Amino acid sequence: QVQFVESGGGLVQPGGSLRLSCAASGSISSIFAMAWYRQGPGKRRESVAQITRGGSTWYLDSVKGRFTISRDDAKNTVNLQMNSLKPEDTAVYYCNGLWPSYVPYDYWGQGTQVTVSS
Repeated sequence: QVQFVESGGGLVQPGGSLRLSCAASGSISSIFAMAWYRQGPGKRRESVAQITRGGSTWYLDSVKGRFTISRDDAKNTVNLQMNSLKPEDTAVYYCNGLWPSYVPYDYWGQGTQVTVSS
């Protein structure tokens, strides 16, 4: 099963931007969909953005208009552009593949920490 390594997190002020990257250990072209998840302090992990093999996207309501997911199958990467960041976006962000049932793969990487604070 393909595994993923996330990068690009950091500390940013409210209103700032970050671009997260996810590098796959193998080809993602056959993966049904890719997703970014996040887990904030004391919260459950939640999906924030998804992109199918065909390019259809879905976003959590609270990030619509601020986050953009993209995939580059040639480079086996998935990115998450995050703009107008808010303190409530603070979380560890993970990427993962999705089965056709939209259930994520069992394996989770270490994630990348995003902290939005002044």
